[in-house]
Amino acid sequence: MKQLKSVLLVALLVAGCATAQHEKKEQTVVFYPPPPLQPRLQFLHSITIEKDVGKARSRMEDFLLGKPEQEKQIGKPYDIGSSRGRIYVLDRQFKKMLIIDLKAKSFDYLRDQRLGELEEPSGIWVSSDDVKYVADMKRKQIVVFGPDDRFVKAYGGRELFDRPTDVAVFGDRIYVSDMNKNQVVVLDKPSGRVVQTIGQLGTDEAHFYKPTHVVVDPRGNLFVNDAFNFRIQKFAPDGSFDRSFGVLGDTLGSFARPKGLAVDRDAHLYVADAAFENVQIFDVRDGRLLLFMGGPGRKPGSMYLPAGVHIDYENVSFFEQFADKDFKVEYLLYVGNTFGENKLNVYGFGEWIGPPLSAPSEPPADSADVRSQNK
Repeated sequence: MKQLKSVLLVALLVAGCATAQHEKKEQTVVFYPPPPLQPRLQFLHSITIEKDVGKARSRMEDFLLGKPEQEKQIGKPYDIGSSRGRIYVLDRQFKKMLIIDLKAKSFDYLRDQRLGELEEPSGIWVSSDDVKYVADMKRKQIVVFGPDDRFVKAYGGRELFDRPTDVAVFGDRIYVSDMNKNQVVVLDKPSGRVVQTIGQLGTDEAHFYKPTHVVVDPRGNLFVNDAFNFRIQKFAPDGSFDRSFGVLGDTLGSFARPKGLAVDRDAHLYVADAAFENVQIFDVRDGRLLLFMGGPGRKPGSMYLPAGVHIDYENVSFFEQFADKDFKVEYLLYVGNTFGENKLNVYGFGEWIGPPLSAPSEPPADSADVRSQNK
């Protein structure tokens, strides 16, 4: 019996070491912009299946315990949220909200409940106290879940919304983009009543043609993806029009299929474009394009029909292991790819703290700084 235990122990150790050696890959470091310019973002990691956030089982463990019947995975991520230790992904393929638990290193889906069952979720906003607001196009409601993931309440309905695609919350205001009504509906959070509507069908300022995504910055400014007008419109906290970003085109600063939006604490606006398969970063104060990143292809950091983007200040520690030793990550940027092998790309925004960088022999074709394009 002792001999058998010894053999099993050795087999497990050998299998574990073999798996570790097999899975240890040399990580390609991808910066935006590329050297010799000072990098501001680094591609860190991709998450598609459950083992991407945890420890993969060894071959011996599979032999002894059996392989799992079905690996939990991301299908078509459309929007993303986060709280401390968690990433939330709205999956258009499975019509679920996926919960990625970074502490437990596991995937799970929000358990459907009688009143909280999601039918066609498309947009999510997560408050600082981990309350989840989900726009559900089929329910025609904003469905709210508490920090314990239990159903709290629902706003709206067929009498109010036609196709609510996204939601953002600031203070006591809930902003809902209705793609079919071509407007943003503003609700009072305590009562649920409509306090304001922004926009109508058209091409003028403060008019929309199929608005999809919305986001609110820390100052209460509202940004709306005016998708079929190929622009992002910014509104002041009182709902008045401020400025727009982008036009239809195929040059830097223009859009072809704008999708998800995110705004950081330093007044940078991130816009995903499913046609260009990149994310463009603007200065919200003057509309300047600062940087673009990603691009099509199969290289690390590339994108494939990206939709949702999200900024996360809470979970940097979980991804620091992937950062270059000379790059200090300040916050994370998630990009959801609706197709391809890598469904959730994780990038780190930060500062280069190492020695001066030298130019690579072949600069990546899918990453650039706008300043380098203008030289």
